[in-house]
Amino acid sequence: MFADRTNWNLDTNRLSEALARHRAIRRPLLDLTASNPTECGFDYDRPAIMRALSDADALDYKPDPKGLETARQAVAAYYAARSNEVSIENIFLTTSTSEAYSFVFRMLCNPGDELLIPTPSYPLFEFLADIQDVKLMRYPLVYDYHWQIDFHALEQAITSRTRGAIVVHPNNPTGHFCKPEDLTRLNEVCSARQMALIADEVFLDFALTGAQPLSFATNTGALTFTMSGLSKISGLPQMKTAWLITTGPEHLRKQALARLEVIADTYLSMNAPMQLATPVFLEQRRGFQKQLMTRVRRNLSELDRQLAGQKSCSRLRMEGGWNTVLRVPATRSDEELAIELLATRDVYAHPGHFYDFPSNGYLIVSLITPEPEFAKGIERLLSIF
Repeated sequence: MFADRTNWNLDTNRLSEALARHRAIRRPLLDLTASNPTECGFDYDRPAIMRALSDADALDYKPDPKGLETARQAVAAYYAARSNEVSIENIFLTTSTSEAYSFVFRMLCNPGDELLIPTPSYPLFEFLADIQDVKLMRYPLVYDYHWQIDFHALEQAITSRTRGAIVVHPNNPTGHFCKPEDLTRLNEVCSARQMALIADEVFLDFALTGAQPLSFATNTGALTFTMSGLSKISGLPQMKTAWLITTGPEHLRKQALARLEVIADTYLSMNAPMQLATPVFLEQRRGFQKQLMTRVRRNLSELDRQLAGQKSCSRLRMEGGWNTVLRVPATRSDEELAIELLATRDVYAHPGHFYDFPSNGYLIVSLITPEPEFAKGIERLLSIF
């Protein structure tokens, strides 16, 4: 009686079972997978946040498929602060980037059509694609002193059913940013084959280098959908506020906006309190990002200090984001290594296969873990080699 698209293998994997047993007996745990900023000890301006949620205008219902103009103006101002001019007419508010993906997938793809996704990358795409009856085709990111897109493999993966290419900018977990020359090449590939470019920029503000990375939000070389939201930018995942920006050649942009408006009007999912609070929530990013980047840099420094004392492990170069990739001896599967770390060192780290790394020998650790816990966890992790 159930649809084939939801016929997932829902059996618990060995690592999840080991973690559940570990927590059931209440053993201390050094968690190097932290991803929820609200549980990582950052300070928030609680009075300002609560005041923003008490706006009496939320009692009035003023539906708009694109979202309230004041909220879209706040999003446009966010990009203006980055020297990117974004029209509020190109912005749709959504409850999450997952919803933004679903809008784009539904608009671009018939059942069985294909989208290109980078590998390694976060595993959420599989479920989003299944729910929308879309097939994913992978193109690799390759590492040679730094991460880069394998454009030859990307073009080889294109078929007559390919409708777009997804880029995660910066990628999670590799921390790789697309460069201007990458954008030029992506525009050439997509425009020549009538494909869309879909850019996920949730970690855009968290660059480790001094230069400000480009944003896809003003790209016009191909039909482009750029998404981001408060979950990462302001460290407020519980507020369920994101957005989708459409740019590109004028005739394609207008058609896409018209279709998106019908989809958004059908759901009208964004609620008034969140939209009214968006300007305040976006302003919260300044203090939050300063705290987070201070911790990321300190944890990276501590990691490098500990790595300098041994020869079997290293970290791969990253340019931004909250995670880093450790290269470790491939003497067993990454899952077996993660289970052993949990059982013998009380340390929880993600195995590389979780992010679809093509081979063993990789662990991914979070850089927003509180500093004392991170230092102790890395020390125990390295002691296993």
